[in-house]
Amino acid sequence: MNSPRLVATDLDGTALRSDGSISSRTAAAFARVEKSGAVLVLVTGRPPRWMREVAEAVGHRGLAICANGALVYDLHTEQIVESHLIRAEVVAEVVDQLRANIPGLAFSVEYEGGFAHESDFRLGGLDRRAGVGSGVAPGALAARPCAKLLALHQEMDPGGLHGIVHELVGHLVTATYSSGRALIEMSAHGITKATALAGLAARHGIGPEDAVAFGDMPNDLPMLVWAGRSYAVANAHPDVLAVVGQLTAANDDDGVARVLEELYR
Repeated sequence: MNSPRLVATDLDGTALRSDGSISSRTAAAFARVEKSGAVLVLVTGRPPRWMREVAEAVGHRGLAICANGALVYDLHTEQIVESHLIRAEVVAEVVDQLRANIPGLAFSVEYEGGFAHESDFRLGGLDRRAGVGSGVAPGALAARPCAKLLALHQEMDPGGLHGIVHELVGHLVTATYSSGRALIEMSAHGITKATALAGLAARHGIGPEDAVAFGDMPNDLPMLVWAGRSYAVANAHPDVLAVVGQLTAANDDDGVARVLEELYR
């Protein structure tokens, strides 16, 4: 079997260990992929502002698809090279619709260059440690187009909240989730990890049959379904395990690296 011409992998919970680090084994496997001439793409829900340590750990190799497909980020130059944004008026409409129908939501937005959140939006670990600043007035979130709109509920189940959000605003944005919190991540309508990856692959003359993908959470499913070969890590969400036929070891056991070592001997 020929080695894939493109490798696409999620980061958190997949290629990264649970402490957020990239093991030396995984970094070496990524280097092996690029040395072979294949295209390495890190496909993540993370915004570019969370990518500096990752870029350094992989030696600034490859490209990253960030914010679930909204942004393409060059790890060599640490620059955004492509964007698919939610229009400001759509952000405002989505927030109004969700706030009117789901009490207890708090919102934040990822811009091409920055982040804003309402005062009652509970920040995740990376943003708490980075000290991203105080919250803004609710109306300020829709001041300009954004890469990702996030809605957080402190009590609801992630899957249940996702279903409601999709029913209410699925005609305006594409909603998904990637953590144990009820944190819904919304991109421009039709934008997913798969759409961005397919476009990038096509520009390199690569089809899904020549790609391998790795993931662990529901936001990875479009990418995993698109790729000709897909692997779920052992710690993956049940919805991912139900769809993806091939399994590798957990993220903390270098599951992605184990497969890449076999594919690129």
